Amino acid sequence: MSKTLSSVSPRQVADDYVEALVALDPATGSNLGVAESHRRLPDPSPDGQQALADLALATLRRLDEAEARAGTGDGPERRCGRLLRERLTAQLAVHDAGEGLCAVSNLRSPVHTVRKAFTVMPTETEEDWAAVAERLDAVGGALEGYRAALALGLERSLHGGPRAVGALIGQLTAWAETAGGWFQDFAAAGPDRLRTGLDAAARRADDAVGALRDWLRDVYAPAVEDSPDTVGRDRYALWARQFNGADLDPDEAYAYGWSEYHRLLAEMRREAARVLPGAGPWEALAHLDEHGVHIEGVAEVRAWLQELTDETIIALDGTQFDLAERVKRVEVRIAPTGSAAAPYYTAPSEDFSRPGRTWLPTMGATRFPVYDLTAVWYHEGVPGHHLQLAQWRHVADRLSRYQATVGVVGADTEGWALYAERLMDELGFFTDAERRLGYLDGQMMRAVRVIIDIGMHLRLEIPAHSPFHPGERWTPALAQRFLAAHCGRPADFLESEMVRYLSVPAQAIGYKLGERAWLLGRERARAARGGSFDARAWHMAALSQGSLGLDDLVEELGRL
Repeated sequence: MSKTLSSVSPRQVADDYVEALVALDPATGSNLGVAESHRRLPDPSPDGQQALADLALATLRRLDEAEARAGTGDGPERRCGRLLRERLTAQLAVHDAGEGLCAVSNLRSPVHTVRKAFTVMPTETEEDWAAVAERLDAVGGALEGYRAALALGLERSLHGGPRAVGALIGQLTAWAETAGGWFQDFAAAGPDRLRTGLDAAARRADDAVGALRDWLRDVYAPAVEDSPDTVGRDRYALWARQFNGADLDPDEAYAYGWSEYHRLLAEMRREAARVLPGAGPWEALAHLDEHGVHIEGVAEVRAWLQELTDETIIALDGTQFDLAERVKRVEVRIAPTGSAAAPYYTAPSEDFSRPGRTWLPTMGATRFPVYDLTAVWYHEGVPGHHLQLAQWRHVADRLSRYQATVGVVGADTEGWALYAERLMDELGFFTDAERRLGYLDGQMMRAVRVIIDIGMHLRLEIPAHSPFHPGERWTPALAQRFLAAHCGRPADFLESEMVRYLSVPAQAIGYKLGERAWLLGRERARAARGGSFDARAWHMAALSQGSLGLDDLVEELGRL
């Protein structure tokens, strides 16, 4: 950060922040494709967390000074400065509340960050594998730092919920049982010349996983077994800001979730009758699980999803989007053992040497229903997460490095991906009743998420118009029963989802709330432009402005 204050713009402050963040957080560096990062891992200890907070504070001070001297600048500068300020302020609020000392989850925790760091680093050359070996040797220190943070949390009565703790213990056990250990299995693909060092480092990494698992089981779990799984209104507000980029009114959002529930239920009933006359939605979905179109085999489903992705790119490019060649490359992968149940996406490296990738957790299955996968791959890949996140990488020179990479608001990206599903429905891509009912089932799950995520964390009352336990107050047990009654997915998926909602509060509501913002922004832009509104031009402009919180998203989309 050597630039003189008089020359620094908000964009330069933001990009300096990314450079400093990569130095502190090598996992972020690997996500971006920074070669120097691949040999190290983040420090999730209390000291490591404080270093990140200190960086955020210093960056906010520099942003204050830059804006005092140069103003907020034009549209891109203004958006960049607002995003940086909002993101760092939200992160500091979470840090100051001690949330990093109780980060236990089946989806988002330092231990998941450690493993993911290996899945995004290159493994093509001997030099790549030498970096793998060095990073493997860092696993023990990273997991020890995580344990130190959790131990300090226990001292301060800040801890994860027992259900999330049990799920994480189960995941670590699955990692330990994968071909002798997940890290040993990963290292087995390395070159023979490095075999001895790789194997030894991988064994130490797997031993560290086992030691963390044992400590969680023997020390941490008994200490939190009588604790609530929910977080309450105040902690929920912190996380709502973190994941949504807005100070949400949870009661209004809860009411919106119910309105979407009733709208979707009516639509699902009509579609179910097309699948199986006389059947309700979930009876029809159960019928499809047995008698609908399926893909047999893990390799076969990966190939089918790749073909679906490639065909979608061809169909949309030049009609709804104008895609650069490097944005058109997406790889479908099978997720490693011990992942959460939901499919996910990883963005390309900054130079696109590592492409965007969609990941399918099989959960041991070998038979995959088409109705359940089509909309999900529109969401995770094209036109969903991949088009947005890869386009940010592609136009990084017009944004800032911060906007194109780490300055992400979850509700913006998840809202776009859910909007992408709806766009595919509007364009007629769900060509039969099976796939359209599957799409509506996914939409219903997102509406149910809003209801139960807010309802159980805030202990809200179930309204009188609900067909399910009207007048009672939400508990996790009621929430899981409600989810099971309105979701055509297997029990292990539902259990994984519930742990996710409990351990990552307010993340799951961003899908529906973000979709609402994207739809409203498009509506405003169309109203402003009238007959000259061009959906393809609007989509590309919207995908090229970087991330925004929901407080800013509708306004900015309406201007395009």
